[in-house]
Amino acid sequence: MEHIKNDIVVSGMRPTGRLHLGNYFGALRNFVELQNKYKCYFFVADLHALTTAAENTENLASNSKQMVIDWLAAGLDPEKCSIFVQSHVPEISELTTLLGMITPLGWLLRNPTYKEQLNELFRKKYAGQEDKIAAEKMAMLTEAELSEMSSFGFLGYPVLMATDILIHKAAYVPVGQDQTAHMEIARDIARRFNDIYDTDALIEPKPLFTSVPKVPGLDGRKMSKSYGNTIELGEEPQAVRKKVMSMFTDPNKQKANDPANPDGCTVFAFHKIYNPDFEKRAEECRAGALGCVACKKHLFELMEKEITEFNQRRNFYAKDEALLEKILKRGAEAARESASKTLAEVKKVMKVL
Repeated sequence: MEHIKNDIVVSGMRPTGRLHLGNYFGALRNFVELQNKYKCYFFVADLHALTTAAENTENLASNSKQMVIDWLAAGLDPEKCSIFVQSHVPEISELTTLLGMITPLGWLLRNPTYKEQLNELFRKKYAGQEDKIAAEKMAMLTEAELSEMSSFGFLGYPVLMATDILIHKAAYVPVGQDQTAHMEIARDIARRFNDIYDTDALIEPKPLFTSVPKVPGLDGRKMSKSYGNTIELGEEPQAVRKKVMSMFTDPNKQKANDPANPDGCTVFAFHKIYNPDFEKRAEECRAGALGCVACKKHLFELMEKEITEFNQRRNFYAKDEALLEKILKRGAEAARESASKTLAEVKKVMKVL
């Protein structure tokens, strides 16, 4: 297919569990739009999943497969973009090793995301304990505990992430306004490599800002597998209905005709996504013209058709193993063709051929 622009876009997702509506509206829906404008490489980041869960891989292959099925059901088209599994492109691992040779350790230690993910691993380890106690423990982590929760791959994951982008000479990486720091190290590594070897072999990618609707979880917090508050892609409509009816609403609204504040209501946050007349719904909420139960029922009615159609597409791909293998093989071949050119160029300027 001829794209509007010849610029390359690269992005991926870690297969750490089933995708949910937060993933769909936060990234996947944007992938579908980008495939019509740019030359896109979308990958299942299975190597990245190993950086925080190398000891727990029994579901890695299944999660990867289910993710691809969700992508296809959402509208990613292998005729318009390359869909592949990260580990199926060995050039990525080789270039990661080479770029790791010129990446200062200080960059990795100062990476704010490293600290954030270390905190996440810590919270999982001490799940169920009071936040204050956990915070005190985190402040007193010993070198042994730090070593236990971290690893070479965990600390060095930004180099792998940079390689994912740089190996295809991506012009853009789709990110939200709050995620620019996540790709700065890729730009730093490209710049440092080019300076050291007096070359322009690597391209500094730019952020491609995307508009992402806020998708809260069932309890009002961010939708996250770790919180257990998700609506997963592929869930049966009646299961979704049950979850919608359990959503958090304004606790000050005790009766159906009590006025309420829609801004803090999870149900209204979903109306802003699914309901074209969400502003009218906000007025009804503030006026006490509609009860929460009726509001939830209406929300599910708005969601049901889309959920049913998605599930039908999903079932089609889930039943065709041969088609999935063909799509991933074709995507890996395209990705390897692109990656091998950059790898050869990098090795040439590093004089390691």
